[in-house]
Amino acid sequence: MKIFLAGATGAIGKRLLPMLVSAGHNVTATTQHADKMMSIHSAGATPLRVDALNKEEVLAAVRKAQPEIIIHQLTAIPPTLDLRHFDQAFELTNRLRTEGTDYLLAAARAVGARRFIAQSYAGWYARTGGWIKTETDPLISSGISNGRQTLEATVHVEEAVLKEKAIEGFVLRYGSFYGPGTSLAPQAWFFEGIRQRKVPVVGGGTGYWSFIHIDDAAAATLAAAVHSTPAGLYNITDDEPAPVSVWLPYLAEVLGAKAPRSVPKWLARFAVGEYGVAVMTELRGSSNRKAKSLLPWTLKWPSWRQGFFCNMEMN
Repeated sequence: MKIFLAGATGAIGKRLLPMLVSAGHNVTATTQHADKMMSIHSAGATPLRVDALNKEEVLAAVRKAQPEIIIHQLTAIPPTLDLRHFDQAFELTNRLRTEGTDYLLAAARAVGARRFIAQSYAGWYARTGGWIKTETDPLISSGISNGRQTLEATVHVEEAVLKEKAIEGFVLRYGSFYGPGTSLAPQAWFFEGIRQRKVPVVGGGTGYWSFIHIDDAAAATLAAAVHSTPAGLYNITDDEPAPVSVWLPYLAEVLGAKAPRSVPKWLARFAVGEYGVAVMTELRGSSNRKAKSLLPWTLKWPSWRQGFFCNMEMN
């Protein structure tokens, strides 16, 4: 099949591109950076340099490729995050999720693409009620200031894709990535923070995180793109959502670091702000039951417990 991969040099795009090529698909892949064109070519795809926030460039690129399937993996997440100013860090990514999504969808309609796959995030479920959420549970609707713009941009992606009538729209709510090229990888900022005991257990560490190895996320994306699967929302996470109080000490042990400190919420708020405290104490995990039952997808790392070890070995 002819596939258009927007954002081929990001964390997931770099892992997804060779999977698409190896599966025998004709892939046109985009980047905004001239120095990354060769890596796309070397992977066996046709590279295109495209400004994803230029509507005419996006339309021209998609018309040139004439794809059956468009995969939207456009982000611009900085290498380190200041959780106190979360929306500022995601400002460009939020534009890619609003303007960029609209431009890609318009191009998809113009060329008659059959299917559209978009990236979302499983961490925006309402922080009330049960600790493990399914695709039918509501997202946050109130009580959030820091992160509000990023939430709204994510909602825009989901609503824009799922309301399309002539295109099979898939929204993949990924869990927290770990593995090569992510913030949870050796030498990356989050792991370094754990080694230096700068990532504490906040409050009771009650926030539940759902993780996904970057290669398992890419494999699920490939499955959603090319197999006969019902369109819609899918949580793409591993089998074991876990509270911070469980996974953070375990990861510190894997890294050979001292056990993380424990700090009260009021004190942590000075360091990581409202958003940082919320993800450590209120975040909800996600069930992957729907994806595992409807997608031809098998997790290579069903739990972060094995995956964190494997991550150490591969980097």
